Amino acid sequence: MRTTRQRTAVLNALHRRADFTSAQELHEALEADGITIGLTTVYRTLHALDRSGQVDVVRERSGERLYRPRPADGHRHYLVCRHCGLSTEVEAGVVERWAEEVAEATGFAEVEHTVELTGVCDRCRRARSGSPAALTDRPA
Repeated sequence: MRTTRQRTAVLNALHRRADFTSAQELHEALEADGITIGLTTVYRTLHALDRSGQVDVVRERSGERLYRPRPADGHRHYLVCRHCGLSTEVEAGVVERWAEEVAEATGFAEVEHTVELTGVCDRCRRARSGSPAALTDRPA
């Protein structure tokens, strides 16, 4: 993937985000930083980063894709809150082994997989039940 000013700006902005982010949120952050870039360019760049394995991607309930920089040692699996978007990395060695076994058993190579886990985090669950502690226990 060729390095361009826009790709560098998108990657830098992604690394400054604490959690998964949408292309539109990323575009707004770039514009707020004074970086002139089209929304289409942000989408195209994120798609290229996904294809090259530089980002992890999850989908929101609406189907919108959210992006996060991928750690150097490989992709991760996350449990994502359907209400606030909080994401927590989860151990998924069993998924990785299963994907490898399926590839071996079928004779496929370069097998990729997507596992998406969603739920409701403790804070959102408590907020829905009216717990006053939910207002002070905000996730970091």
